[in-house]
Amino acid sequence: MNPEKIESFSVIGISVRTTNENQQAMKDIGLLWQQFITEACIEKIPNKIDSTVYCIYTDYEKDHTKPYTTILGCRVSDTANIPDGMIAKDISASSYQKIIAKGNIFQGALAEAWTQIWNSDIKRAYTADFEVYSDKAKNPENAEVDIFIAI
Repeated sequence: MNPEKIESFSVIGISVRTTNENQQAMKDIGLLWQQFITEACIEKIPNKIDSTVYCIYTDYEKDHTKPYTTILGCRVSDTANIPDGMIAKDISASSYQKIIAKGNIFQGALAEAWTQIWNSDIKRAYTADFEVYSDKAKNPENAEVDIFIAI
């Protein structure tokens, strides 16, 4: 797999600080998604570039076994106007390893992909990793989600 260079970009969204210990992240990130959908957060994000949703994992305390921040939001052209209850995050330009998760999101397709990533020999940077929910992920029972791992 060839690394991909991705230029810097900014997102605005909602966030949670979590950990993978004791399955806590699954609970916390599930609740974050629920909030994102039920509160129509995507409609409240100003200066969206498009409606693609990004799930960003960043501010790692050390690695995937320690606390980190998850942000659910959209790429934006400007972070000057951040709605109450949301945060902005600038993602620096970096090289990424791209993994594609395919299948039923509700049946663990993403969890399987992340387990493979955690058990792989990818030399991770632990700066910002992210999932991209584009049009290919509209049907959660047969989704394709791009996962980018900073290297």
